[in-house]
Amino acid sequence: MTDSPARSNIPTFDSEEILAGIRRWVEIETPSHDGVAVNRLVDVVESDLARIGAPTKRTPGRDGFGDILEARAPWGDEDEPGILIMGHLDTVHPVGALATTHVFRREGDAVFGPGIYDMKAGSYMGFYALQHFVREGRRTKLPVRVLYIPEEEVGSPTSRAAIEAAALKSKYVLVMEPARDGGKCVTARKGWGRFDMTITGRASHAGSRPQDGRSALRELARQILDLEAMTDYDKGISVVVGMASGGSAPNVVPALATATIDLRVPPGIDVDAVVNRVLQRTPFDPDCRVEVTGGINRPPYEKNAGITALFEHAKACAAEIGFVLEDTPLTGGVSDGNFPAALGIPTLDGLGADGRGAHALDEQISYASLVPRAQLLVRMLETLT
Repeated sequence: MTDSPARSNIPTFDSEEILAGIRRWVEIETPSHDGVAVNRLVDVVESDLARIGAPTKRTPGRDGFGDILEARAPWGDEDEPGILIMGHLDTVHPVGALATTHVFRREGDAVFGPGIYDMKAGSYMGFYALQHFVREGRRTKLPVRVLYIPEEEVGSPTSRAAIEAAALKSKYVLVMEPARDGGKCVTARKGWGRFDMTITGRASHAGSRPQDGRSALRELARQILDLEAMTDYDKGISVVVGMASGGSAPNVVPALATATIDLRVPPGIDVDAVVNRVLQRTPFDPDCRVEVTGGINRPPYEKNAGITALFEHAKACAAEIGFVLEDTPLTGGVSDGNFPAALGIPTLDGLGADGRGAHALDEQISYASLVPRAQLLVRMLETLT
């Protein structure tokens, strides 16, 4: 898999140059559901890639989402399995956050901005690494491809097929999601399921004829308790009803209620059995009807032998650079890395910038992490075989 690292081969990078590139991408706001906004950044990224001679393929978005952008390094056999770098360009933050809640600024080591940690810093580093090889007139031993996703934050509903197709053409997948817990990378993630529940009861006057009604909200309350009782922290399973609503007026027995269900399942668990328990709901009140739709959006990402070997290689590269790389234990957060990992492709996630506050008001990256994380990516690209 690897060549032996040599310290003399560590590239020298300029933190200010890296940050300037990240800022340029961050200051184009890209909420997932605003395909027009996301495509403003896709235009810029496509132009940046063209500038370094990287051939690109742009797939038009659908269902209101932005375009999928694929690129390959301007060297190597395009049909040879190689290294896939993955990132997403969308964020959870609305247009306007840059001027209000997430003003771009640097305070000591912390650099703030909408989506800077999750994950525009890492996505930019994927481009920066390719640019480095072009500047140096050097090539990697394996062909390198980059895939930018427009709607990862909402589950990649229109890009999963593109992700899986690109992964199946690859020997390794490097996911530039942010580092965790002080610089750790990610080698395992839980699977994620998303479900919608609709309960139909019977309306009646809450004062004069409550006995004629069948409360959908009462049924919903009982279903919520039953669903959340499936949570088993020892096994790593969680079921959370995140949103619920129902009823039509204060004086009417509610005939309709709805809820959303979030499911997290770790590797090694019978996913189908857990999903079936969510889907196959028996009403507590036989006069109510309960319907659940949905399923697993991202399969579990398990640390297998291939992923372990890829992590050990990354760890050796990090030691050469001068820092200790660790991986997290199983994390409940999901990413597009779940897809290639589930296909059996060695996948290493969390290779982006260190920081904290994903999706939060204090979302930030560590300025000090920019150079070593960029060096790590470059060293992996030039030593993986």
